[in-house]
Amino acid sequence: MTGKSDFSEEEWKTVLEGPPSAGVIVAAAARGGTFKESFAMAKAYVEARQQHGQSELLDEIESARPEVDHSRFRSYDELKTAGLQHLRDAVAVLERKATPEEIDAYRRFVMSVAERVASAHREDGVEISGPERAAMDEVAAAIGTT
Repeated sequence: MTGKSDFSEEEWKTVLEGPPSAGVIVAAAARGGTFKESFAMAKAYVEARQQHGQSELLDEIESARPEVDHSRFRSYDELKTAGLQHLRDAVAVLERKATPEEIDAYRRFVMSVAERVASAHREDGVEISGPERAAMDEVAAAIGTT
């Protein structure tokens, strides 16, 4: 089993920032509901912790406080480009260190965070708006789950 101790400090930070990066990309895709979407991201972590024991790696990731510094970006496009690259980097780190099952579980967790954020706030009368769906598709492509 893979755990935090198998990663350098920088690698671990990259892996930890993946799920919240996906959430921020989706939240920023359509304006409105940011408070609800932030709460939804935190709730996704809480619910994932309730399934504790799936893997040491996922347990450690889900136990971390979701953090991402999105204030350094001047536009959504800049945030999205950096976030998608960050997700690709996180999966690349995991592909070097984790088992295929752990990588798949990480991908599922990233997508569950993105979906939870997308469905947190109804926009234009739909649960997940077009821009949010497009952002989720880009997140899925970045982590290799298209």
